[in-house]
Amino acid sequence: MQNHPSYPVLSQLLEKYPATGGALFQVYNDLTLAQKWIDVEVLDLPACKRAAIKGKRPTPDTDRAPSICIVVPCSLSESISTSWLRAAFTSLDPLPSEIYVAITSEDTSTVYYKISQGIVKPPV
Repeated sequence: MQNHPSYPVLSQLLEKYPATGGALFQVYNDLTLAQKWIDVEVLDLPACKRAAIKGKRPTPDTDRAPSICIVVPCSLSESISTSWLRAAFTSLDPLPSEIYVAITSEDTSTVYYKISQGIVKPPV
């Protein structure tokens, strides 16, 4: 991992949160290399004992600007709760209306779930 080009960007938070480092490394590389996010930065979420990733997700519509998204990585073996999700939201400033939870597995699969504050009607 130390030889990977993304390691210098992640090293401080990988060392601070070693239990969640694998998920952070996997999701960061998926977003930057496969999904081509831009202006990506890594955020510290001490209340959740992990890092989050903030960046601009490209849109297929060239008339629209890329949307800013925040992703909180976790592994499939972790348990998450509503209090954990609340801590993730309140740790971010300004308070976002939504975050994505990226759940990683050992086979490098990553599933992204959109989590909104409160009860939100899905688009039709």
